[in-house]
Amino acid sequence: MGHNAHMQLDHAASYRVIQARDARFDGQLFTGVHTTGIYCRPVCPARTPKSENVTFYPTAAAAQAAGLRPCLRCRPEASPGLAAWRGTSSTVSRALALIESGALDAADVEGLADRLGMGERQLRRLFHQHLGASPIAVAQTRRVLLAKQLLHETRLPMAEVALAAGFGSIRRFNEIFLSLFGRPPSSLRREGPEISAQDGLTINLAYRPPYDWEAMIGFLRHRAIPGVESVTPRQYARSIALGEVPGVLMVRPGSGNSLEVDIHFPQLTALPGIITRVRHLFDLTADPLAIGAQLGLDPVLAPLVAARPGLRVPGAWDGFELAVRAILGQQISVAGATTMAGRIVAAYGTALPATMQLVSGVTHVFPEPAALAQADFASLGMIRARAAAISSLADADAKNPLLLSPRRSLDEAVNQLKTLPGIGEWTAQYIAMRALREPDAFPHGDIGLLRAMADETGRRPTAAALHARAETWRPWRAYAALHLWTSEGPPSAQEKNDE
Repeated sequence: MGHNAHMQLDHAASYRVIQARDARFDGQLFTGVHTTGIYCRPVCPARTPKSENVTFYPTAAAAQAAGLRPCLRCRPEASPGLAAWRGTSSTVSRALALIESGALDAADVEGLADRLGMGERQLRRLFHQHLGASPIAVAQTRRVLLAKQLLHETRLPMAEVALAAGFGSIRRFNEIFLSLFGRPPSSLRREGPEISAQDGLTINLAYRPPYDWEAMIGFLRHRAIPGVESVTPRQYARSIALGEVPGVLMVRPGSGNSLEVDIHFPQLTALPGIITRVRHLFDLTADPLAIGAQLGLDPVLAPLVAARPGLRVPGAWDGFELAVRAILGQQISVAGATTMAGRIVAAYGTALPATMQLVSGVTHVFPEPAALAQADFASLGMIRARAAAISSLADADAKNPLLLSPRRSLDEAVNQLKTLPGIGEWTAQYIAMRALREPDAFPHGDIGLLRAMADETGRRPTAAALHARAETWRPWRAYAALHLWTSEGPPSAQEKNDE
């Protein structure tokens, strides 16, 4: 492992973290214990090992690459996700997001490097520098740890665990598991009868505290699309579709620092992708300490960060659905946009089969781009310019499935989105913030943001002045926007924006 600035976790400081069992660093460092050959989370309940017997690793993949096995007590696979890594390299962050979405399940490292606009060797070097492991090792660790979590938390049959974690065959799964843990996967089985994923499965997804569930669920509730989403103060439920296959998921606060997710989806191989999307939707990979430390330096944001230290940026289940929703939100209220989204779903969405009608109010799957490319929006009472914008977006998305996936940079993403008719700076930044998970996206012309930044006399800054002020908030401008919006109260006019 290369010893360089990024990889050098301060030993003394890291040791204090594990002595205190500080959950805020969970997922950010892993303790390798040489005397036992295992690696642990900072929150491991076991007695803290002696300082001279441990080495600290920035990722689970680095600890595995050093030949260590995950602790069975603190279960490193249950720590906040691999993509929780948000370091100095935005390329590595994007690569991790793509790996989490399964980019290496189908393609190779060369293809991944290509999507990120660099050579394969350069990407490998960045991974070793920042994560202490190769992209393939990271992807494999992700699969094995998901399998281990499914063994601990569900009663799925072995063959289903192997499939759901992204292994081609049970044989391969058994081999890899044995080599990493020195025991067969069946030894970690939960007692009791097997329950197939056809009956739905429940899994816990961890985050680093604090987490502001109330603000997250409030934001999603105000914008829930009738027929597709049903949101109560304690649960977010929605229909999902991958390809032609429909399903339903429900998310609620879980025990410890986690959300509990019920997934009803017949295709097991889709599970890693579904988990990744839920992580993005609920922003489970954020590092509230780093974000709060940076934004708290600004006198206007400091009291907001102190009041809501666990505030996250709500994501989106699907980029196309969110982009349609953002276009609808131009120049009309959040409530008006929500009503119109419901009309689109009723007219062009696909009804869920009876077996998936599990949550009242969740009746349809959001329409595919191809269905909306030909839609007649005038009959729904939509003004012509907005209808044209949605049609052209649907057409572009149907032709280029990667249109709404992360780009090489925030600027590239925004500029590409702005080439579409009816998408200006505000909509592009909003899509980048929520659908592309760009933590630095910032719709600086937003009326709600300008209003929230008004001085004592009520004078608002210009958009250019706000843009300049926000330089010191980078790379977390999206979180600054959420703090300012949340300080404004309910979204009566938060998103009325001219394009």
